Amino acid sequence: MQHASDSLPNNIDALKSLLVDQVACNARLHSDHASLADKNTQLLAENQYIKAQVLLLQERLNIALAQRYAARSEQCSPDQIRLFNEAEAEAEADVVADEIGAPVTIAEHTRQKRGRKPLPDHLPRIDVIHTLSEAERHCPHDGAWLTEISDVISEQLDIVPATIRVLRHIRKTYACACGRCIKTAPLPTQPIPKSLASPGLLAHVVVCKYVDALPLYRQENILQRIGVDIPRATLANWMIQAGLLIQPLINLLRDRLLAYDIIQMDETTVQVLNEPGKTAQSKSYLWLQRGGPPEQPILLYDYDPGRGAGVPQRLLDGFQGTLQTDGYDGYNAVVATGKLTHIGCFAHARRKFDEAIKAQGKHKRRGLAQRGLALIQKLYGVEKVVRHAAPAARYAYRLQYAQPILAELRTWLDEALPQVPPQSATGRALHYLHNEWSKLIGYLADGRLEIDNNRAENAIRPFVLGRKNWLFSDSVRGVKASANLYSLIETAKANGLEPYAYLQRVFTELPQADSVEAIEALLPHP
Repeated sequence: MQHASDSLPNNIDALKSLLVDQVACNARLHSDHASLADKNTQLLAENQYIKAQVLLLQERLNIALAQRYAARSEQCSPDQIRLFNEAEAEAEADVVADEIGAPVTIAEHTRQKRGRKPLPDHLPRIDVIHTLSEAERHCPHDGAWLTEISDVISEQLDIVPATIRVLRHIRKTYACACGRCIKTAPLPTQPIPKSLASPGLLAHVVVCKYVDALPLYRQENILQRIGVDIPRATLANWMIQAGLLIQPLINLLRDRLLAYDIIQMDETTVQVLNEPGKTAQSKSYLWLQRGGPPEQPILLYDYDPGRGAGVPQRLLDGFQGTLQTDGYDGYNAVVATGKLTHIGCFAHARRKFDEAIKAQGKHKRRGLAQRGLALIQKLYGVEKVVRHAAPAARYAYRLQYAQPILAELRTWLDEALPQVPPQSATGRALHYLHNEWSKLIGYLADGRLEIDNNRAENAIRPFVLGRKNWLFSDSVRGVKASANLYSLIETAKANGLEPYAYLQRVFTELPQADSVEAIEALLPHP
């Protein structure tokens, strides 16, 4: 049998050369293996990246489909909540609610009274009397005359379509027999001097636009149908003049807003066609502030062409206390310079987890997003119990029942954060909750504070509804006037006043107010 050594050359130099060739061959093989390993690692990394991108794109598609076709509600289904023992938590909350005397309504046990609701007592009544004819007032049995014994009353609701009338101001002129003295009765100061608009008509146009979201061009057509031709340009000018007229009331409301120690803020976009330094397609902003004592809430709207940090600093100049907002960083500067207490909005955190669940598409699975949403819903279960409780009872109840839930939520959050890519929908929800945590738990410090900024967001909705109808403002003067009118109307509504009656009074009496006391008497606080 021939050994491998028999084939080796006997020459030393040849052996050395053969050894060198073998070493070089092994080096090449090792290099090829290393190159293949590096290539395999690179391909694996690229594969993971592509999978992550596909997941992110699929989540975005699922969210877009949910926004387009699914329900907007952020509430979990009852079955989803029960996966995390929410039913037990609600039962416990009901027991404690009985202890503190807070009202609790159980939907399953609430029964609505059936039948037609009675018509309001304050509406005027017009009696329409129905009687029997003389031929019908004889008894069919003995022919005797029927006497009246009672009334059977039923009511119908009637409406008289809008009518328009002309107010003729007849100013009497007086003269002395000497011929040197002539006096004419003065005309009361009007909301818009030398205008056709009476306080009632002005209030009607304002309410139609800013309460009923009826654009001026539609109001122009409505007026034409009843025989009055008032161009929309004239109506627009009336709105600007009305916004300027109520500026003293807005100033007083702002002073009272800043004097209270709790303010909620939010902002939304508005388009102004003729704005200096900006194109017609650019976006400006309407800022909302909600505050004041709970029994006398104040809502103020302000226009600004930008969304920078300087706007909250201008609007909150002189304010000291607690500011509640969403997670927008533009508020951080005023919080730092004004040394304000900044609290966040759990509704935004809840919305992030709701989006993460919707990002899963039709095949939703029990996971981190569902767990996070269920824990936040537990916090809202606590709030439901003490929604109408006094601040002191609310504060104590939150410490006893909401604080443990927050501790559980924080522990869960610390465990969940490393498990999810930050770019995913669930990752964004977790990081928002983590980054805003110190602000989100701030509501525990005071029973007057809210768990979220929903009251401010709800106050934005009337403007958003109007914006869908009239689409844009033509000028800066117009949008500033709209902000003032929205402020007065929404504050009046929040204080239980009927907008038309209140504005008619304001437009009648404010032009004649000659003192601060007279102006204060017109504030929308009953």
